[in-house]
Amino acid sequence: MRGTRRAGIALTLAATLALAACSGGGGQPGSGGTSSASGSGKGVTIGIKFDQPGLGLKEGDKYTGFDVDVATYVAGKLGYTPEDITWTEAVSSQRETLLQNGSVDMIFATYSITDARKESVAFAGPYFVAGQDLLVRADDTEITGPEALEGKVLCSVSGSTSAQRVKDQFAAGVQLQEAQGYSECVEFLSAGQVDAVTTDDIILAGFAAQPEYKGQFKVVGNPFSEENYGVGLPKENDVCEDVNTAITDMIDDGTWQKLVTKNAGEGYTPNPKLNPPKVQPCA
Repeated sequence: MRGTRRAGIALTLAATLALAACSGGGGQPGSGGTSSASGSGKGVTIGIKFDQPGLGLKEGDKYTGFDVDVATYVAGKLGYTPEDITWTEAVSSQRETLLQNGSVDMIFATYSITDARKESVAFAGPYFVAGQDLLVRADDTEITGPEALEGKVLCSVSGSTSAQRVKDQFAAGVQLQEAQGYSECVEFLSAGQVDAVTTDDIILAGFAAQPEYKGQFKVVGNPFSEENYGVGLPKENDVCEDVNTAITDMIDDGTWQKLVTKNAGEGYTPNPKLNPPKVQPCA
């Protein structure tokens, strides 16, 4: 469905859902699927991040991460096989535009559900509730939360409000170090140039779980915000409730927990007060 407009998206997905219902459901991530839509020549275009290890990462022609796996599961429930999916990069600043102009059918890209965004796009989910947290060296026993950053050096990405939030609300004496990307922040942390990195906890866990950093870092585990990651959809769509059903199935059948552990590592535990999440009714 690459390049389709919103009406075409709704009709095609609805037709695929009908086929999937007749055939008994879709596939699990990487399973190849079982829907009768397989081999029909129809596909689905999904927006993800290309540069977030553990969430959405493109390496050559391979796509990995929690968002990728969740998207593959949901697409399977909608009747698509992994081969039916076209992955496209969804940079944060372009996500609404991609949905509005029909460049993508769905977005799974650490896309927080907000009232402001709901004015231009629709959301299913959430499928994960993240929280701003801190990544520190594994042997660090001093930094237990944002208040402990007084006099420390904290890294975040240029243009992000995460580090400034820490300075404004928790530790006025923290020194802020900006980087072009979180991978650069993590490199600074590894080299001892900064004391901590801040952004959403599952993003930090994804970096910590990378083989090259095995055993070097830990997520503090004291989140101080709430970010509901939703599935971005065109404002006018007929699939929101079906996506919500797929997310609920993923949580109930144990796949959700397996995907979190697979992508964020054994040492990471999502905020148990908020996860697994409860999906919100579609507006």
